[in-house]
Amino acid sequence: MPHSAADAYRELAPAVLGYLRAQRAPDPEDVLGEVFLQVARDIGRFRGDGAALRRWVFAIAHNRLLDDARRRARRPRLSDGEPPEQAAPPVPDPVDEDLLAALDALTPDQRQVVLLRFVADLPLAEVARITKRPVGAVKALQHRALENLRAGVSPSR
Repeated sequence: MPHSAADAYRELAPAVLGYLRAQRAPDPEDVLGEVFLQVARDIGRFRGDGAALRRWVFAIAHNRLLDDARRRARRPRLSDGEPPEQAAPPVPDPVDEDLLAALDALTPDQRQVVLLRFVADLPLAEVARITKRPVGAVKALQHRALENLRAGVSPSR
């Protein structure tokens, strides 16, 4: 079934942005733009249903996040004075601060698995493929992460 980049963006951009923010991407909107630029460039070659599209887009998001981290490591940002003025106010972060704090308490591997499983809504096998881990390892990371989240998030609301 043919898909358009615009439809993919409308359907998946909020979840991808949430994933990037929860992964603490320094500029999640910029990475989101890179993700959907690649989607727009390659959507003509994509074949599959809505679930396959979701897996494909989140695999791209995961890879662009890794690329961004590598690029930032090679070129540390230097400050030469005042930061530039923003053209528009920043987009409010819809992710709950308590949840972000709990996610920050996880190991990076646990956080990655939880976000791909529950924000991206990807099956275990796809998370294993994206993270290049055996399914059993993904299950173990997910289990430990959920236990840590359960212990770290209080039901005080």
